[in-house]
Amino acid sequence: MESRVDFASEAFFRDPGEAVARLRASGPVVATHFPIVGPVFVTTTYEAAARVLKDSTNFTLRKDDGTVVGLRWWMPRSVTLLANNMLTTDEPDHTRLRGIVDEAFRRRAVLDMEQHIRGIADRLAGDLFAAGSPADLVVRFARIVPLSVICELLGLPLADRPQFIGWANAMGRFASSISFLLMIPVVARMRRYFEARLAHARAHGGEGLIAELVRVEGEGGRLSGDEMISMLFLLLMAGSETTTHLISGSVFELLKDPARREWLASDWSRLGLAVEEFLRFVAPVQFSKPRYVREDIELEGVRLKKGDKVMAMIVAANLDPAANEHSEQLDLSRRPNRHLAFGTGIHFCLGHQLARIEAQAALQALFTRWPKLQLAAKPADIHWRRRPGLRAIDKLPVVAGR
Repeated sequence: MESRVDFASEAFFRDPGEAVARLRASGPVVATHFPIVGPVFVTTTYEAAARVLKDSTNFTLRKDDGTVVGLRWWMPRSVTLLANNMLTTDEPDHTRLRGIVDEAFRRRAVLDMEQHIRGIADRLAGDLFAAGSPADLVVRFARIVPLSVICELLGLPLADRPQFIGWANAMGRFASSISFLLMIPVVARMRRYFEARLAHARAHGGEGLIAELVRVEGEGGRLSGDEMISMLFLLLMAGSETTTHLISGSVFELLKDPARREWLASDWSRLGLAVEEFLRFVAPVQFSKPRYVREDIELEGVRLKKGDKVMAMIVAANLDPAANEHSEQLDLSRRPNRHLAFGTGIHFCLGHQLARIEAQAALQALFTRWPKLQLAAKPADIHWRRRPGLRAIDKLPVVAGR
């Protein structure tokens, strides 16, 4: 029997726990319907989600004909090409693609950037109210911090940042087949932009990952032209979008409860623990990409047939009381903290360390510069974008406070 939940509704994003608990009561793996993807099984426990994410033999991101699971026949080639990236690739192509950019995201390389990231966050926090008050924290801060960092990593001009912000806003608004189709012109513009940046790097060289991709291209055989475009698309969007909503969601939770904010600001050494809890509780990434069941199999006692689609429900894993005591509560000092915010297995998030540092730098910079920061609207008037799979506050108006 199929369980129906509107995964793009305001009610779901405001309180995912209620819907998750209802689904979990039906079992660890539940048949439902997901926007764009269609009929699909979703996991409702930590263990079931971890198994799907780790078992790339039985749960594959590609169908037998090589197409990405979840893509539909009516989607244009421009979209299918961009979807052909390392997040939707099984072995051995996944290791080949990830290895090309892995070095830039290794812990030592990211830690070397930490002070620079903190400088970016401090500067942007100082400019929060430069264009007036109230300020939308999503647009003026939470989105710009990670975009600025990933632009530097890629070697993209900061002067192009307004384009990226516009693209990110457009990409974050699809919730149905119709809105998906409206997004296609944005995808086409992004593709042309990346093609132009690659051409510039081929002609003039440069710094950053784009220049590195061109160097790899020159070695021959390791990376196709389409793979380069899809990788840049992935790094720019995935490298900023989820961190944007981690930052804004974390700030929202702190502004709703001044005692939490004061506890954190009184000792910034607690920040690492707090960000882990925000990753678990805010859970910007709600679901994994859909997997294809390669052979008939039993998953946590539920029979799945070859050809079925299954998605790991990250938010359900994070809120599973079997993984974390009192999982329904936000506890900034939680230890240990078992969450799947960055996934697990071979597709464990490449930028996990970068996202953690960006979130920590953003929160400390913001509340150091504006210790009395307040919401400029009631919490009940804050809304989320109807973007299935991504928990994204639409606007977060704030004032400096007194």
